[in-house]
Amino acid sequence: MNVVLLGVIAAAMFATLFLVYQTVEAEREQREQVRRTVEVLEELRQVSRSAISGETGQRGYLITLDRRYLAPYQAGREQIDPTLDRIRELIGEDATARQTELIDKIDALARAKFDEMATGVELLENGRLLDARRAILTDEGVETMERLDRAIAELEDIENETLAAYSADAARTNARVLPLLGALLVFLIIAMFAGARLVGRAARAEAEAAQAAVVSEARDRADLLARELNHRVKNLFAVVLAIVQMSARDKPEAKEVTNSIAQRIRALLTAHEVSQGELERPVASLRALVETSLAPYRSSNHPAEIDGPEIMLPAKRVTPLGLVLHELTTNAVKYGAWKEEGTVHVSWSEQDGTVTLEWRETGAQLGDAPEHTGFGSLLMTSAARQFGGTFERKFTPDGLIVTIELPAGD
Repeated sequence: MNVVLLGVIAAAMFATLFLVYQTVEAEREQREQVRRTVEVLEELRQVSRSAISGETGQRGYLITLDRRYLAPYQAGREQIDPTLDRIRELIGEDATARQTELIDKIDALARAKFDEMATGVELLENGRLLDARRAILTDEGVETMERLDRAIAELEDIENETLAAYSADAARTNARVLPLLGALLVFLIIAMFAGARLVGRAARAEAEAAQAAVVSEARDRADLLARELNHRVKNLFAVVLAIVQMSARDKPEAKEVTNSIAQRIRALLTAHEVSQGELERPVASLRALVETSLAPYRSSNHPAEIDGPEIMLPAKRVTPLGLVLHELTTNAVKYGAWKEEGTVHVSWSEQDGTVTLEWRETGAQLGDAPEHTGFGSLLMTSAARQFGGTFERKFTPDGLIVTIELPAGD
């Protein structure tokens, strides 16, 4: 498969190079044809100018008999042969039959025109003025000049048509090459992507085959270390809890404070236990966290309604959220719905990556909202910042309503 893919990529690259070469060659031929056509047209105009200059000089000499007027005639006569030779060289072997015929015709007519002018000049130099005027006034010279102009114009049209054909071919090549190059580029990208995937897949397969035993062994060690760490963390919680409780034995006045601290430590332990899952899934169930937080106090006398979809939270958000739920639970027992045998309603939902949890108490018969903020309120506000969400409380005559929002993702 890799060999076939490499072959396809190589073929696409050769096709791209061929198209680039074809485009460059077409543009080069067009530039060459433009240069040649411009030179041919210029030489054809030089034939016309030479004939007109020669005729002008001949007429000036006839009228004035001043030999200075023969200078344009002499210059045109000297230029006509090199100009015709240059035209034949430029058109070269690629000339069509009609082009060859027109060049021969232009050559013959130009020479005929200059021979006719040479005859008039010779008559004037021999003193035969009337014969020279009579020869010039015939229609032969005019007809020759008109035929020469028509032949030159036709050859110019052929050259212009040839140039237009080359330009059209170059334009078609350019118009065809750009889409093809785009398609080839896309094809190359796809082929390279597929090749990279094949190579990566083969490399991964080889690496997985070679490292299967090592990975399995490392995973076993990681599981063992995680279990050991989890065990040590629980022991640490137990030691801290024992220290707090023992510290209050000889100090009855601190018992209420130490009991409050012990309850919060137990809440941390509960959150820790909820967050312990598989190593590959460092998340915890929101429902399990709510149920374990309510479990120590929930009974027929302390009813609770729980409603919400199954949502897995990142483990790092479980501990601070567990502290908040613990504070709400203990407050419900001490001051809220469960003090008056009311009901706690806990519900949650998820939308656009945000989990909204509502804690609502009914039957609490609360008075006015507390005027000061205690440690529990500060703890819940701080915990809300830790799990990256918001915490809002509202006291109603029927009971407390708390709305918590936190991100569902990591």
